[in-house]
Amino acid sequence: MLFKPDYDENGKKILCQRDGVNPEMLMDIFVLKLSSGEKFNYESNCDECAVLLLSGKINFNIADGKIDETCQRENPFQKTPYAVHFSKNTFACITALENSEILVQITDNEKTWEPAFYNPDNCLYQEFGKGQWNGTGHRIVSTMFDLDNAPYSNMVMGEVFNQPGRWSSYPPHHHPQPELYYYQFDHPEGFGAGFEGNTPYKTENGTCLCIRGGNAHQQVTAPGYEMYYVWLIRHLEGDPWDKTRIYVPEYEWLANAE
Repeated sequence: MLFKPDYDENGKKILCQRDGVNPEMLMDIFVLKLSSGEKFNYESNCDECAVLLLSGKINFNIADGKIDETCQRENPFQKTPYAVHFSKNTFACITALENSEILVQITDNEKTWEPAFYNPDNCLYQEFGKGQWNGTGHRIVSTMFDLDNAPYSNMVMGEVFNQPGRWSSYPPHHHPQPELYYYQFDHPEGFGAGFEGNTPYKTENGTCLCIRGGNAHQQVTAPGYEMYYVWLIRHLEGDPWDKTRIYVPEYEWLANAE
């Protein structure tokens, strides 16, 4: 289901809530605008949290200085990821040093761990699909954290840069775990299409697609427009997302086709 939320009077755009809108995502996810000098503080006694810089200049101060990093990113298309990820009972202070925008991902988790800082030194962008299907599946992908490097987490966070006129998250596939995409385009009028099951939706700047567990999904963007989306997955208890893709049977032949 496509969702086109607005910012409230506090500069907060809610994408999903466990006890509110789109509860099937099993996470609280929101985008927050911070004016220069404004702070976002967070601590929970039952939830883990990840914060991704979308644009601007901020300081991450996590766990009384265990992480103290100043990061700058004009927009996501610079392909310089900066994010922090921390467990319950950890105090985080994010300070905007200029007008900025962040994405916050939260879910329940009883485990604890040392906070992690993801940045261009430890997040690798990889190109896929350049030589497949005549290049129509060309995309650039990075993962901040998943089951491999954060087995203690109940979440996954990554970024995709869907190249103009190309497809990503393809062939059509599904998995039991819910997934959310939050979109931005390199030009404000840019657009594409995202599918949940057999239903196509027009994706535009600032929209999100809530993919309920078990529903097939795939994306495409219009020629001339690079489409960026943050992809966010919630592991299920006893069934974490382990990169398994269950292809829709009639399209499975495409997975290994040149």
